[in-house]
Amino acid sequence: MAQSELADKGRLEKVTELPVKGFDHVELYVGNALQAAYYYQHGFGFDLVAFRGLETGERDKVSYVLKQQNVTLVITGSLKPDTEITEHIRLHGDGVKTIALQVQDASAAFSTAVGRGAKIAIPYGEHIDENGLFRQGSIHTYGSTIHTFVERHAYKGAFAPTFKARKKSLGKPIGLLAIDHIVGNVEVGKLPDWIDFYRRVFGFRIYQEFDSKDISTQYSALISAVMTNESTSIKLPINEPAEGLRKSQIQEYLDYYQEPGVQHIAISTANIIDTVKELRNRGIKFLTVPKSYYEALPERVGKIDENIDDLAALGILVDREAGGYLLQIFTKPVQDRPTLFFEIIQRKGATGFGKGNFKALFEAIENEQARRGNL
Repeated sequence: MAQSELADKGRLEKVTELPVKGFDHVELYVGNALQAAYYYQHGFGFDLVAFRGLETGERDKVSYVLKQQNVTLVITGSLKPDTEITEHIRLHGDGVKTIALQVQDASAAFSTAVGRGAKIAIPYGEHIDENGLFRQGSIHTYGSTIHTFVERHAYKGAFAPTFKARKKSLGKPIGLLAIDHIVGNVEVGKLPDWIDFYRRVFGFRIYQEFDSKDISTQYSALISAVMTNESTSIKLPINEPAEGLRKSQIQEYLDYYQEPGVQHIAISTANIIDTVKELRNRGIKFLTVPKSYYEALPERVGKIDENIDDLAALGILVDREAGGYLLQIFTKPVQDRPTLFFEIIQRKGATGFGKGNFKALFEAIENEQARRGNL
């Protein structure tokens, strides 16, 4: 589908934007929360700051709250065999359940979203205790993923009600700063529907879009649109597979996740070289690109501050656009299924998504697909 068709299909009248401040947290459902929390704490340098489980009076689930600068992950597992969490993990493996958005007024955001056609996932509720007022409500989005509107400015407790603060268990931070964007994968033909959803429910706009000519190799392709709010504090790229000679990475994800879901979480850093060095030292695995990529790099991106040999040694990609350049690298999947992975990104004036790196990135992913027998 051409970009013009993608933009025009189902075009809706502009609606007032929901006033979303930014990402509040991301919640992952996992098979073993204790072990997964240890992985993110010691592999990615997160601090363990709060906990919910049997010791706090929670009988059905357990959650570990991990934090590094402005990035908060909640790692949740089930304590019983017949819960919604258990079923989610059975179908999808470990993956993202909740993309939580911080708002000034959760009641208004939730009621507006529902009034615009969003389906309720968790009814709006508020909690008042000695720590203040906490309000939230959740709506469905693609697959089993939900968006939760979180209002916490009047709440002084440990993350949220029913959570208890943990004596800070240091994970030795590695320079992760904030969530830059979160990418979702959806089925063939569904991208226009989700563009309409974010326009109609959130008042978001298309920030950037890519067709199969922009994102393709000799074997596979996809189309993508980035939805954002006016301040660009929230950026939500959405991908769908496009026709190719072999199975695309998006289709592989859908096959193993069993439905649409979050493909990757991009986290910013102020020094990608130091961050990636430390991640590699801690055993985090990354996709690799051929050395020929770096031979052509000076001509393609011009002068940059970093030493190209250092970037090549670590496998960091570079792309330039009108406002500057960015550096980025992608982990291999962080669980058994070839589904969720992470991106580490450093922006030096660039506001895009590394379009010049798409071919190299896709070929790197296809190499991994071939090793798995899924290309």
